[in-house]
Amino acid sequence: MAGFEPRVEYLESFRCPLGGLAAGKPRVLCHGAEIFVSTGSELVYVYDQEGRLLTAVYRFPGQVWHLELRALGRLLYVLCAQKGIYCLSLDQASRSVNQGDGDDRDSEDSEDGEPPCAVIPVHPDACLLPDDTLCAFTVVDDMLVTLAQGPARWKVQLSECPCPGEGARPRGHIGEVELSTSSPLAGAPGEPAAPRILPVLCCASPPGSSALQTRTRGSRGFSLEQALFGLLFGVDASLLESPVILCGLPDGQLCCVVLKTLVTSRLSPGDPKALVKILHHLEEPVVLIGALKTESLPEDAEDTHPDCLVALGHGGRILAIKASWDKAGTLVPELQEYQLPGPVLCAVCGGGGCVYHSTPSELCVVDLARGRAPEGGPGGLPSLLCPAGLGICSVVTLSVSSEVPEGGARLLALSARGRLMTCSLDLRSEVPCPTRAAMADTGQKIKELLSGIGTVSERVSSLKKAVDQRNKALTCLNEAMNVSCVLLAGREGARPISCTTTTAWSRLQPQDVLTATCRLENNSGLSLDRGWALCVQVLTTPASDPDAAGSATTYTIPVDRLGPGDRREVTLPLGPGEDGALDLPLTVSCALHYSLREVVGGALAPSESFTDPSLDECLSDVLPEQDGICLPLSEHTVDMLQCLCFPGLATPHTQAPGLLGPVSDSVDTFLGSLGPRSEPAGPASLRAKFLPPSVATIKVSAELLRAALGDSHAAGTSLGCATLQWLLAENTALDVVRARRLSSVQGVAPDGTDLHLTIREVTVTHLCTAGPMQTVEIQVESSSLSSLCSAHHAVIGRLQRMVVEHAAQSSSPPDLRVQCLRQIHINHETLLQEVRALRDRLCTEDEASSCGTAERLLQVYGQLRSPSLLLL
Repeated sequence: MAGFEPRVEYLESFRCPLGGLAAGKPRVLCHGAEIFVSTGSELVYVYDQEGRLLTAVYRFPGQVWHLELRALGRLLYVLCAQKGIYCLSLDQASRSVNQGDGDDRDSEDSEDGEPPCAVIPVHPDACLLPDDTLCAFTVVDDMLVTLAQGPARWKVQLSECPCPGEGARPRGHIGEVELSTSSPLAGAPGEPAAPRILPVLCCASPPGSSALQTRTRGSRGFSLEQALFGLLFGVDASLLESPVILCGLPDGQLCCVVLKTLVTSRLSPGDPKALVKILHHLEEPVVLIGALKTESLPEDAEDTHPDCLVALGHGGRILAIKASWDKAGTLVPELQEYQLPGPVLCAVCGGGGCVYHSTPSELCVVDLARGRAPEGGPGGLPSLLCPAGLGICSVVTLSVSSEVPEGGARLLALSARGRLMTCSLDLRSEVPCPTRAAMADTGQKIKELLSGIGTVSERVSSLKKAVDQRNKALTCLNEAMNVSCVLLAGREGARPISCTTTTAWSRLQPQDVLTATCRLENNSGLSLDRGWALCVQVLTTPASDPDAAGSATTYTIPVDRLGPGDRREVTLPLGPGEDGALDLPLTVSCALHYSLREVVGGALAPSESFTDPSLDECLSDVLPEQDGICLPLSEHTVDMLQCLCFPGLATPHTQAPGLLGPVSDSVDTFLGSLGPRSEPAGPASLRAKFLPPSVATIKVSAELLRAALGDSHAAGTSLGCATLQWLLAENTALDVVRARRLSSVQGVAPDGTDLHLTIREVTVTHLCTAGPMQTVEIQVESSSLSSLCSAHHAVIGRLQRMVVEHAAQSSSPPDLRVQCLRQIHINHETLLQEVRALRDRLCTEDEASSCGTAERLLQVYGQLRSPSLLLL
């Protein structure tokens, strides 16, 4: 790139804040010998290149974001942040300064060493279009196109510019359309904050259009060759010969709107959104939209307009679009994306197919011209762009000078320190001297060797890291396989890895909480390392309706590391819930979960620094949907018999935990409505008056109980005492019940209601043909129907498990009186039919007559809870 060596000349220094100018807001505009400079403050400087002096300084009411100069009438259009667009006639402003006294000086500039110059304050009447949401604009003929930022979308608006000298504002918007999306920053409610990077708005015209005749060089506007213009913007824009507005948004979208369709959008039917076409998405803020001439044509060629549209993003991603012929002979748009060093502070399209872009470290140039670009196909775009550094750093804005030398380029640049400079380049191909060429070749070879060494080193490091990750993952998978085999093989007896669950009441404010403690023990020779987790699921199924769908809560606790002989305890709350009720029974299921994604995912993911085709695998294709394995450990049921508290059995130095207050239920509400309004008695006294305690009884064969209890009954304990101890085997009061040899106990349910559990031996004479039978009657009594149902359900569950375990060991059942059994069955069927009839009657009767029906229904329920059947 010997021909790109620049010749830099500094023209002027402008005041800049501490730390330098920030990119995005400063502007440089050139027209003839005049240079208009905005450093991002409220000042606009006018510099004369011929006289090498600052001729004027204009002070605007707000921060200047964009400048455009209209050659016809020498009108300067300025966009001020949060203010709007101002129009300034440079001729009238100059005359006003010459006629004035010239004493209005910028004292701050003088203190900084700048030459004294008159500061011209811009009057608020010069505001052409007041709008605090405008972020970009461009002038096309006598039309003013603006881009406004809304709370959720960008809006392109079209207005008429007043003729020079009228002093009138535009007569409202004559066309507007909303873009598909925007990405404004979060500001005040309803008011989006100013974007960090301003959008780009420019005009693309077809060949022969007059839209660019009044524009200065450096303004955001260009023309395109007819073929590319038609391919990009469609037949309508070509037939109408209409300019097209191109919008580059901060979210990366590159959109276009045909100007003449926008003018008639309010008069034409249809969806206004159809006027907007999305050309591409750079996925980063757009900082440049321009056009280049990439092919050299003969002198007699008719179309000498640019043949390539270029868009550059803040991160360095650049898009080039050309019209090319495919294999079938059809003209199609060719899109090519490249990646340049970033972040890009500013950029501009110059002559000869060059794009100049500035990074914090250097000003670079890339050449898209067909003759000089590497590996360029015939009539196509180059496959690779090689940026060449110009040795200038921290350029915050660029502009192409109107004075372009033959075979070269001349740029105007403003540095971060406020220095205005010209950069002249010779684009002609120059053949360097042999010594210099040899030195350049040697340096290039050294760079290539160093780059290759760095690439190989990085590749080796990445491969080593990938191999280590895979070895570690394979070791973890081998250990997980051994643990799975141990747990799945030992179906009988004690497991080497087990989990036991115990329940207890914990005194917490403002109420007591039932907790479950899960103890995970590792008695094997294996270790549970990364990836293992203990999953505890708590399933609630109401005892009053076992078929109802319960609620499940799952807790996942990482195991981290559990070596041989280690144990870990986890305590979880079981209830009561937010409504103050504890739904029993509860099922606590414990399982070990091994996460394959956590252990193997890192080994299967592509490397950060390179992508090897052999390792390019998709995790979703390799790992199963569950991305893990689950090994069940234990299942524990928590019922009413485990949760009962016995305050009367507490030892003097131990206090029973305070239980929850009784919660209101439907029975309390029903009984409360029956009491006379003059009596102050509440639901409790009415329950005692109208509803005696509910009772449920179960009769079990004494022979079956003796066989099931075994050693506990042989220790000199009565059968009733042994049965009560068997029922309360998992309750904390078991030791006191065993020490006192109790066969009847008064407990308190979790909802605060009393529950009486009585075991007594009775003789049944009417069932067996051989004579009377010795049985044990288990009686549950409570004033709360829900507590009674839960306790009855717990007793039945224990008896069912006992029958399943000892049915095969017991002798054949005695002969029973079939007629007596048949009569018991008929009596129960009659009671069930009466229940259905009474419930249907309650739905149709009024409040006065439903009391007797409800009372009879409660009596029938009481008879059903005390059947005459015997468990053998």
